[in-house]
Amino acid sequence: MKWKFRNKSLKNNLLMLIGLAITGSINAAEVVDYKDVFELEYAASPQVHPNKKTVIYERRSMDIMGDKTRSSLWQVNLDGSNHRPLLSGKESFRSPSFSPDGKRLAYTSALDGSNQLYVRWLDTGQTARVTNLQNSPGSIAWSPDGKQIAFSMFTPSKGKSLFKDMPKKPNGATWAGTATYIDTTNYREDGGGYVEPGYGHIYVVPSDGGSPRQISSGNFHHGGPINWSKDGKQIIIDADRHENWQLRPRESDVYAINVADGTFTQLTSRQGPDRQPLISPDGKHIAYLGFEDKKLSSQNAHLSVMTIDGKNSVDLTPTLDRSVGNIQWSQDSKGLYFSFDDHGQQQLGFVDLTGKLTKMKTKLGGQSLGRPYTSGDYQAVGDGRVVFTQGNPNRPADLAVVNTKGEVKKLTALNEDLFAHKTMAKVRSLTVISSLDEKSIEAWVALPPNFDPAKKYPLILEIHGGPHAAYGPNFSMEVQLMAAQGYVVVWSNPRGSTSYGEDFANLIHHNYPSNDYNDLMDVVDGVIEEGYVDQEQLFVTGGSGGGTLTAWIIGKTNRFKAAVVAKPVINWMSFSLTADGYSYFTQYWMPGMPWDNAGHLWEHSPLSLVGNVKTPTMLLTGEFDYRTPMSETEQYYQALQLQQVDSAMVKIKKAGHGIARRPSNLIQKIGNIMAWFEKYRAKEVKYR
Repeated sequence: MKWKFRNKSLKNNLLMLIGLAITGSINAAEVVDYKDVFELEYAASPQVHPNKKTVIYERRSMDIMGDKTRSSLWQVNLDGSNHRPLLSGKESFRSPSFSPDGKRLAYTSALDGSNQLYVRWLDTGQTARVTNLQNSPGSIAWSPDGKQIAFSMFTPSKGKSLFKDMPKKPNGATWAGTATYIDTTNYREDGGGYVEPGYGHIYVVPSDGGSPRQISSGNFHHGGPINWSKDGKQIIIDADRHENWQLRPRESDVYAINVADGTFTQLTSRQGPDRQPLISPDGKHIAYLGFEDKKLSSQNAHLSVMTIDGKNSVDLTPTLDRSVGNIQWSQDSKGLYFSFDDHGQQQLGFVDLTGKLTKMKTKLGGQSLGRPYTSGDYQAVGDGRVVFTQGNPNRPADLAVVNTKGEVKKLTALNEDLFAHKTMAKVRSLTVISSLDEKSIEAWVALPPNFDPAKKYPLILEIHGGPHAAYGPNFSMEVQLMAAQGYVVVWSNPRGSTSYGEDFANLIHHNYPSNDYNDLMDVVDGVIEEGYVDQEQLFVTGGSGGGTLTAWIIGKTNRFKAAVVAKPVINWMSFSLTADGYSYFTQYWMPGMPWDNAGHLWEHSPLSLVGNVKTPTMLLTGEFDYRTPMSETEQYYQALQLQQVDSAMVKIKKAGHGIARRPSNLIQKIGNIMAWFEKYRAKEVKYR
């Protein structure tokens, strides 16, 4: 097995690390701790003022009393001056949006107990509550004349019931309640539980307050972003208004809605998703994302542009073998900015209307606090500059601005008070060559604070979910906390990961888990060959798809001292008919309906290998997880118990698939993983 550093010189790196070990004091160094999770902050949703001098953004922080993320609105000049709060307090303030003339700011907040739409006059600070809604508004969009605001909102509908002959309940009687009648395909979703009957609709409301008016209709969901036509007569959105929409999980088209009478005009109709439409500033074109659906589990979204009437569609990114997202028009309507993941980091690109593509060197990040996933936000200023969220392996997202020369100016420093005086894990890149087919597999290694190259350290292999997702040299509180406790941590992008092209991602199409196991073992071997890892102290963990791979690994090898399998798929047959997205998984992740492919699904189920498992294993899942349901975890736990394998099961309270959404649950997740590993970690320190 071949391996190499992407860094130019291993020798120089090791000399540098030796120097750090000599000059640093292990006893005096302060490292990150679990309590630091509640002190994290990061920047999101930058909105540049039309004057091109100021940006307002969401400053997100952890609310230790409410156990949630709180968002305040802050502003800072693009030269870095005048950084100050605009709206902050006990409640969150989100989704800032400037009026076309820049004199007012719309936003949402639950100031009065429920999430409502507000408008603030920026010169005086006077604020009006614009709505009195029963459900939360989203996708805020000002009309061109500033007189109306459009938004999306879930609109309940009356539930059904076939049984009409229930006897009348006597006065004072206490009965169980009315049975819930379900006849929809999409009846349950992770993070929301059993779905209330209803649909997402589009509304408009006067910007100075009044009665919202629903302009979309039908038993369909209508989504954003919401676009007003230049004359204010139409709104452009995406939706799937096909009668069989519930069994078409990837389908959507671009529609125009007449604001006056609510009539719909369908603008796209290909087989596959057309979504996130965006009207050009001159009102002549609509940009949108989508692809021809080939039923592959991973498919790149392309950026297309058509005329405002839905004709003359052109794919502007046919040669970019990456998935495009977050599109934004240049102010002159001659091109579009977009983001894309490349080699484990989110980057910016620009394409003009002729298809000339420029890959900018700007790297976004810092918004995935738990694990080192790709992430990021940005907004084009309108004069060639771009405001973006900048992250690195040791810091969550700050705001920065990059000019046309590629020069970057940092605008905020949100976590220096927390981390500047602490010794953080050093992160390095590593590329191994697959022992299977010589493909390059990228990985990153975090070394414990005050790393001593003369010692041998325990190693944690941390595996990403998805499986079509990407890790990178990005901030991760989980990685930092693991390293702070004296572990070398390695994470990688095995085959199946995104950001390396559609073919690389689909190497596991209908074949997962499989050879991604070999890639992960090659990564572990590559780190071991560096000489500072104790081969008898190897640990493995991962969540979701990473949990599935963790269970697969310990069914294949006994080389790991202990494992933590987080929110996994254990049995593809049971998963296919209990997960919330079953209409998607059975069409794209499986070669056909589960009852017709039982052998194939069992062949790729970690449960099929459980008879081989000797590794002490903890299972960890959110109690309300409907994506990889708790029944998956319980199957594996019971199988391990029958095998008399040392095992434990941890249910994270008030958590769905996104365990880390509550800061206390992020701490409990990492803490339980580390406690399990510490149970099996050797106490003696080995030296080279």
